[in-house]
Parts: sequence; C-alpha cells; structure tokens
Amino acid sequence: MTRIALITGATSGIGKATAIKFAENGYNLILCGRRSEKLEELKNALSKTVQIRTLLFDVRDRKEVELQLNSLPEEWKNIDILVNSAGNAHGLSTIDNGDINDWDAMIDGNVKGLLYVSKAVIPQMVERKKGHIINLSSTAGKQTYANGTVYCASKKAVEAISEGMRLDLTEHGIKITNIAPGAVATEFSEVRFKGDKEKAQKVYEGYEALQPEDIADLIFYTINAPDRVTIADVTIYSKAQSAPTTIYRK
Repeated sequence: MTRIALITGATSGIGKATAIKFAENGYNLILCGRRSEKLEELKNALSKTVQIRTLLFDVRDRKEVELQLNSLPEEWKNIDILVNSAGNAHGLSTIDNGDINDWDAMIDGNVKGLLYVSKAVIPQMVERKKGHIINLSSTAGKQTYANGTVYCASKKAVEAISEGMRLDLTEHGIKITNIAPGAVATEFSEVRFKGDKEKAQKVYEGYEALQPEDIADLIFYTINAPDRVTIADVTIYSKAQSAPTTIYRK
C-alpha cells in the first residue's frame, strides 16, 4: 500500500527537497505551505507520478491548521509520515536589541506551529498504532550562539518536544526522529536578514554548505530503516563545519 506523507514548509528548502525525494520513490503527498503559487508549481511537477494534495496555511495559525487538516478526505487522513519542516529565523542581534516581533515569529512558527500540526496528526497514528514523525531542529538547538538567543531557544524547544514525543508515543508504535542540520544553503539566511540577498549570500561563501537534498536523503533513510530501528537524533554538518558558528572557509 502506498504510504502518505505530510510535509510542512514544502514550498522551499528542505521541505521541497523532501517532497521531491518522496515523490520519486512513490509516496503520496500532502504538501503544506503559505505560498499558493509555489505549492501549485510543486504539485504540478510531482503529480505525474504520485497523488498530491496541497494545503495552504501558516503553521502559526492554530485555527487554520485545524481547519485545513480536518478538511482532508477520509482516504487522506491516515498519514504515515509527518515531516515538520516549516520554521524560520528572524534577525540576528543581542537580546537587549532584539525585536519582539521577530521573537514572536520564531516561537510561533518553530515551536507552536510544530505542535499545532503534530496535535492534528498524532491521534490517528495512535489509533492505528503506527506512524513516523520527523522534526527539523537545528545545531542551534544543540549549542546556543551569540546574537541568536531566541532562535536557539526555539530549536532547543524542538529538541525537547522530540524527546517528549518519543517518551509518550513509542508505546503506540510511533517513531520519532529529530534532525539537527548545520548550515544548509536555502532561503534561511535571506529570511533572517530581511531579504538582504548580499548579506545572506556571505553566510555560504568560502565553503561547500549542505544542500537541501542532503537533508532529504537523510530523512528518507530514517523512514526506510528496518521497522526494529528508530533513528532518534541526528546532527548533520557539512564537511567544513564543526560547530554552529565554526566553519572553515577557504
């Protein structure tokens, strides 16, 4: 039977790469995102080989999350794999100079949004006694760095949520995987620097950063490991990176 995977943040970066990887391997997909044009483009590209449904919502909007996920036809509600890829970083500053609107965006998206989506999906996994949830954390969740206090805090929360999910859901046959990537060449830095493309590009200069496809490959491995195996927690760096803020540039 074809498995169904729901991916948040599917319109770009790791979420999009994961959607492509899953489609190439025959998974039916529920693609979630905030940009309707991007969702439709991806749906059109992938629907030649698998069945695709798209849901347009912002994970930060609890009512919309519940409305959209509850609107799924019955045959699409038995979600086998949830990839919580949606997330963001806003700003880079000391705590005293931080923008509270940036803080809200990160806490609401990275923490509350992940919980809202998970809460909507988990009950049917518990009922069916199977499922796999992949949470995208960050190496920022492993080690706090200067000027990133709230972002790091939000990703530490993801780490704690992943641990708690594993404690609560393993008895129901549900696997939980926490993946903590280092620097990945996506729109991440452009969002963090408020659309400053030049500043964002400098983040990835002088070394070969991870690509979204690298994380998608890892996610695909975790969901296809033998049933007896749970890949609980993975940190993945590029070859040039040894810590969140330690990158060896040429």
